[in-house]
Amino acid sequence: MVEITFAQLQAWLIAFLWPFARITAFMAAAPLWGHTSIPNQAKVGLAALVTIVIAPILPAMPNVAIMSWAGVGIMVEQIIIGLAIGLVMHMVFAVVQAAGEYIGLQMGLGFASFFDASSGTNIMVLSRILYMITLLMFLAFNGHLMVLEALIMSFETLPIGLSGLNPGAFELLARYAGTIFASGMLLALPLVGSLLIINLALGILNRSAPQLTVFNIGFPTSLIVGLILMMVLMTDIGRFLQSLFSQGLGMVQMLIETMAL
Repeated sequence: MVEITFAQLQAWLIAFLWPFARITAFMAAAPLWGHTSIPNQAKVGLAALVTIVIAPILPAMPNVAIMSWAGVGIMVEQIIIGLAIGLVMHMVFAVVQAAGEYIGLQMGLGFASFFDASSGTNIMVLSRILYMITLLMFLAFNGHLMVLEALIMSFETLPIGLSGLNPGAFELLARYAGTIFASGMLLALPLVGSLLIINLALGILNRSAPQLTVFNIGFPTSLIVGLILMMVLMTDIGRFLQSLFSQGLGMVQMLIETMAL
């Protein structure tokens, strides 16, 4: 008869529960795995599967009881690490959503919006289209595998039971949020600049020839030109997204290293 002692049971729980908390928090915050269309059971099952696979290669766990204040502190620490890593990738995808907002407003498509269950707010159609294109490109570049690799390697840099996290890492994360606006405007700048010139030209035309109904031709002109420029933008968006993904993965590695300092 096989006998299992309390010490063995606690060792198994420790080897599974704390890595499981970090991986689950990451999948809850990451844009691909954390989408609301994915059932919560699937997220938990995938996190448990990844934890079981990587458990044998993880560093030694601290000898701390799970049901103790130290154990609760370690659990909270793992959740914070997982959320921080997932939030970085969420910011990467927010860049193209911001670009879609800028372009849609300039094209006059501010009314073309619908409710997004993942964010709980109304987003423009262009933002949704660019988000789906980015998600497919992310899968095509094997970005999901690279992020998972960075998450698994984080257990080497940030072993479980680390004595605290560097507060400077959270300042770095907050500063990285500026990428949403900077890179988003960089992606939308060709269309926004061109449409702004068209709107200025129509404004001058309206002042010089008030008898012309500029408002009747302004919206169709901005819409048609915007769609043509969107077609041109799609031919080179892959290079921009590749650079954006590389920057995001580099930020993930930098954040992990900063937390360990």
